[in-house]
Amino acid sequence: MATADIATDIPRPVSSSPNLLSRIDAGRIFTHIALLVLVIIWTVPTAGLLISSLRDKDQLAVSGWWTALTTSRSQNVERLPTAEGQVEENGKFVIRGNLFGDATHKTISAFGLTADTPAATPVGGSMPMNDGGTITVQSTGDYEWLSDTKFEHTRGPRVFFVADIPPRFTLENYVEVLTANGVFRSFVNSFTVTIPATIIPILMAAFAAYALAWMRFPFRGLIVAVVVGLLVVPLQMSLIPLLSMYNNIAHVLGAEDGKTYLGIWLAHTAFGLPLAIYLLRNYMAALPKEIMESARIDGASHFQIFTGMVLPLSFPALASFSIFQFLWVWNDLLVAMVFLGAQESKLVLTGKLVSLLGSRGNNWEILTAGAFVTIVVPLIVFFSLQRYFVRGLLAGSVK
Repeated sequence: MATADIATDIPRPVSSSPNLLSRIDAGRIFTHIALLVLVIIWTVPTAGLLISSLRDKDQLAVSGWWTALTTSRSQNVERLPTAEGQVEENGKFVIRGNLFGDATHKTISAFGLTADTPAATPVGGSMPMNDGGTITVQSTGDYEWLSDTKFEHTRGPRVFFVADIPPRFTLENYVEVLTANGVFRSFVNSFTVTIPATIIPILMAAFAAYALAWMRFPFRGLIVAVVVGLLVVPLQMSLIPLLSMYNNIAHVLGAEDGKTYLGIWLAHTAFGLPLAIYLLRNYMAALPKEIMESARIDGASHFQIFTGMVLPLSFPALASFSIFQFLWVWNDLLVAMVFLGAQESKLVLTGKLVSLLGSRGNNWEILTAGAFVTIVVPLIVFFSLQRYFVRGLLAGSVK
């Protein structure tokens, strides 16, 4: 009896392994899943565009980028020569040629005489022709039309065939894009517009942000409110008044053509300043106050504090806005067309691609390579500065 009482008094060991379900954070899992979905949504089209731009143009025209590693099959048609192309050999009349025309890496698996039966005869076999004789087609595209009597047709018959296109990757699409008429010049024009339109608002906004953050003067709060209000002003609403104002100033100054690079630089500066000032002001206002007070005690002026202390400490915010402004200006078409027009010598890359889309809409290899050329520069800029991006955006949001 005593032994039983002692046994009941001994505490049972508590399990040291916690319940795994209680440790699962549903919010964190949902966040990770949502982030993964967003990454896939952005990455898959970009990867598809890159793969398409590197594929052979014949394969790109008949199959999607996800089939890039498999052989594609397409139905083709070619018209044979007229009777003028015949030659007489050993008492027979022959017309020879190649269905592909130029040298190609495609091969033929079968051929026929109608669109409904493009694979009626395998390669190497012979098929009777409606205009007399028989035709033999090889896998390389070489054909031989042989007849015992002289050919008299004035219009060459059509031959339908099934072509197999093996996977092939090449840089020919990029060479064609960069060497096409005006594309490289438009590429340079985009840099001419984007670089100054990114640097100018950064310089102006940095001075304004420091003044609004650390200098005391009347109506400072009202100016900050106006800057915040300008963030929601639609670009389309202010574009025409700004252009009219610029043209009037250019006319007063005697400029014959108001569509200059200076105009588009000032336009992008005006549209980018509200966000730049707001972003940089929040960051600079969150800098330690003790640093500023120590510098003033040492006799430093506002300009010395700004250039020697605030600017180096504000690099994350400067990098964040640089990414925003560079991407926005580089991908812009509306402002460029309004302030530069359709001048071939000043046409930016986005405008040139639009013209290529109109004139060469069926050349998918040109469009995919051109599109990737436009995004590769922003990608380089973003990945080179991305470590400062989030830090600059979140600066000043919490105290």
